[in-house]
Order: sequence, then structure tokens, then C-alpha cells
Amino acid sequence: MIDAALITQIRAGDREAASTLVGRYYDDCWRFAYRMMGDRADAEDVVQETFFRALRGLERYQEQERFRAWLFCILANRCRTMLVQRRRSLRFVSEDRLDRIAADSESEIEDEEAYPPERLADALQTALARLGSRYREAFLLKHAEGMEYTEMAAITGASISALKMRVKRACEALRPLVEENLRD
Repeated sequence: MIDAALITQIRAGDREAASTLVGRYYDDCWRFAYRMMGDRADAEDVVQETFFRALRGLERYQEQERFRAWLFCILANRCRTMLVQRRRSLRFVSEDRLDRIAADSESEIEDEEAYPPERLADALQTALARLGSRYREAFLLKHAEGMEYTEMAAITGASISALKMRVKRACEALRPLVEENLRD
């Protein structure tokens, strides 16, 4: 069943349709939230609040929008809000530092195949936690969620050119951070 039909049923009070819609997007939302927040419990809180707000606010959803993009807009806002509210202790890379990292990122990861996939995934997650939230968000929307820049712009409110720059800077910054994590 397509999203629009489920939403019509939900608006009519069908709880099973709500469960189906949540089930359809839960894993994608949780993965994004976990990578943004860097903590499983925080990710779960953000995802639950996102679905609560989305289901409660379905009257504001307009059928011409893609539901996934509308949902991710709520999710991204909840992640940003929680990061501010909880004053996360994650070490963020300043923009000046990010520029220096990008300029120095000439080195390649040596022998990538020598690292098990789990170790690479852990190194990437740790590196993502060190990026500023704007860069992490743009990187995850583009590369983890596979969104187009127009969809990302609708979610974040940033211009397409700003998002392209954020994704580029995030990619440039991640390589040395992942390398550093692999060496540790």
C-alpha cells in the first residue's frame, strides 16, 4: 500500500495503518538518528518523538510532498533540538579546523582491505561523531540515506550549494578522522 493510502486510513483513525507506516520507515529513521546522536538511547528517544509528532501532525502533511522527506524533516529537527538541549559532550570540529583538515587530507587509508568491516564501521561512526552537526547531517542524508540535494534542501532549509559544500567538507574531513581511529 502506498503512503498516501495509509495516511488516509490513519486520518480516519486506523491504528493498524499507523503501525504499518511506522514499520515502513522506522529502520531508516533509527539509523539516521543513531548516526546523528551517536547514542542508541538518544536515537530511540528522537525516533519515538519523531513518529509521535508526525502522526499527531498528519493534518499538516500535504499529499504532493513525499512522506519520507516530510518525516525526515521532523527527524532532523528533533536531532538538532536534542543535541542542543543535552549539550552533547561530543567533540565537534570547528569550521576553521575543518578547512585545515580538508587542506591536509592528501593521505589515503593504507590497505583498506586489511581492516574488518566492523572495525571500519566503528571508525566511521566515531569519526562522524567528531564532525559538526551540520556536516554530519548533510553527509548522512546524502550518503547514508541516498537523498537528492533538492530533497535535502527541503529537509534542512539550506541551499543546494551550501549542502554540496557541507557534503564535500564532511567527506574531506572524514578520511583523516577515520584513519586516526583505525590507527588507535
